[in-house]
Amino acid sequence: MNAISTPYGFATTAAEVAQGVDLTGRRAVVTGAASGLGTETARVLAGTGAAVTLAVRDVAAGRRVAEEITAATGNREVHVGRLDLTDLASVAAFAEAWQGPLHILVNNAGVMACPERYTEQGWEWQFATNHLGHFALATGLHRALAADGAARIVSVSSSAHQRSPIVWDDVHFAFRPYDPWLAYAQSKTANVLFAVEASRRWAGDGITANALMPGAILTNLQRHTDGRGSGTIPPELMKTVAQGAATSVLLAVSPLLDGVGGRYFADCDEAEVLDRRGVPLQGVARYALDGENARRLWDLSEESVKSSG
Repeated sequence: MNAISTPYGFATTAAEVAQGVDLTGRRAVVTGAASGLGTETARVLAGTGAAVTLAVRDVAAGRRVAEEITAATGNREVHVGRLDLTDLASVAAFAEAWQGPLHILVNNAGVMACPERYTEQGWEWQFATNHLGHFALATGLHRALAADGAARIVSVSSSAHQRSPIVWDDVHFAFRPYDPWLAYAQSKTANVLFAVEASRRWAGDGITANALMPGAILTNLQRHTDGRGSGTIPPELMKTVAQGAATSVLLAVSPLLDGVGGRYFADCDEAEVLDRRGVPLQGVARYALDGENARRLWDLSEESVKSSG
């Protein structure tokens, strides 16, 4: 299986990736679209003519962004839906309210390196937000995605996944000391494994899912780290928000990804598979693409969501 390479790269913007793409009549959902990469992803998708729903916790903020996107693009099919990924009732309500087909689902929302916190189910907050909430959303919207016959799911991960695989015996830090970066890393590994297994399970429905590393970008995601993120990224490797959203948009709209699923991309190219950490921000750990790990995570996630429903 040859790695996919595109004409785009580190400095490419989301708008450049989407240039010439017409998604009139298509529908997209972007989670976490009230700020940062989510806003830019939604704006560029709206610029292609797609009807875009901003799935956000803060509906008022979402409406302000939707108005700004409509003003910038002329697209009046920009909508807002309330979605709290840590609240399964909110996720179920969003999915149940959806009518008709869904062509693109961008699982973009997330938290990073937050203080120790747990949901009412006892789930570690980052794993719950970044993975389990999105898992419940995608499975809840499965029928809508399958209706298209060629739907795409975009799973926003991070190179931080290289810091930790899924720790199966203690996913929710019930016994080991809580570490905000290891918790974040594990949740980002889960984002990749979700794409692998969703592509396998839903291939018959024409649904493909891919994961990506957007790059190092200063957004609200860094609010728990004094706006610095990990603090280890040199300035020359930092991206603008427009550049950071490029790989998400590539996976959502590019004809180069037709029928492609279960892969991990960075800087608009498929990433090298690694057995050890290598160049900063590059590559994907082999364990994050492992089929058995992906199936095990799906089963764990399905059982977690069902038992809390």
